[in-house]
Amino acid sequence: MHYDPRVNDHGLPHDPFKALVAPRPIGWISSLDGEGRPNLAPYSFFNAVCDHPHLVMFSSQGIKDSQSNIEATGEFVCNLATFDLRDAVNQTSAPLPHGQSEFDAAGLEAAPSKVVKPPRVAASPVALECLYIKSVPLTDAAGAAARYTMLIGEVVMIHIDERILVDGVVDLTRAKPIARCGYRDYATAETLFQMGRPKG
Repeated sequence: MHYDPRVNDHGLPHDPFKALVAPRPIGWISSLDGEGRPNLAPYSFFNAVCDHPHLVMFSSQGIKDSQSNIEATGEFVCNLATFDLRDAVNQTSAPLPHGQSEFDAAGLEAAPSKVVKPPRVAASPVALECLYIKSVPLTDAAGAAARYTMLIGEVVMIHIDERILVDGVVDLTRAKPIARCGYRDYATAETLFQMGRPKG
């Protein structure tokens, strides 16, 4: 089959796009508002974009608390969403009133960060402390505004739980990160394989 995503003439019950660009890492973003109140929310449009400098991005549909907080304060933390924390990750996607803590609602302990002010999720085995760089309003090819804004940040401190390190290498099978697939589906990283680059 083939279809034009601009008109969604696929004839299926749901647009399969998100199931095709998958699995996608989840950015579990913690931030503070201008009054110092914490916010925590998962974003499935999230990824690293380069490593010199270490940059990450996530995109937000509509102006949500995460975007408002980050643009106002200039800081945020990306926490690794894992299988063991899946219920808490899901709980933090609930639409709470502005200023109410998702940490509290999900029963999560907040841990202090070292460089930035927003806290990290204490139970998460990985956290990336970030300084906000810029927001990029997204458009289609014709320049019409999309409903999403991409936020870019530089990673300035990395936390790794030593329990997921094996012989000096991160073993993701120990962390079991979850990733977003299509529909209501998620995946975990439990099996790894290795390939070396061909020599030219």
